[in-house]
Amino acid sequence: MPLKSQIIAEPEACDQMYESLARLHSNYYKHKYPRPRDTSFSGLSVEEYKLILSTDTLEEFQEMNKSMWKKLQEKFAPTRPEEKHKAWTRVLSRPRT
Repeated sequence: MPLKSQIIAEPEACDQMYESLARLHSNYYKHKYPRPRDTSFSGLSVEEYKLILSTDTLEEFQEMNKSMWKKLQEKFAPTRPEEKHKAWTRVLSRPRT
């Protein structure tokens, strides 16, 4: 006996949906209605989009957006855990004036 979730209420609708998805997957409409030239809203080419959206470029943009204070903190931050502990104790033990 089939499970309730396995029974298809409308097999025709299911077949139509499957055929539609198969056409999209096989680029049927791309081949049926070819573009005279590949363009985009911004006018960039596919290669330019790939370059812009690459991980390296995104990391460079994030680095550019950091404030000068953050950059200095990262540059002079201790790298080893024991140095981090010493830096914190120095900051905490400093008398305030």
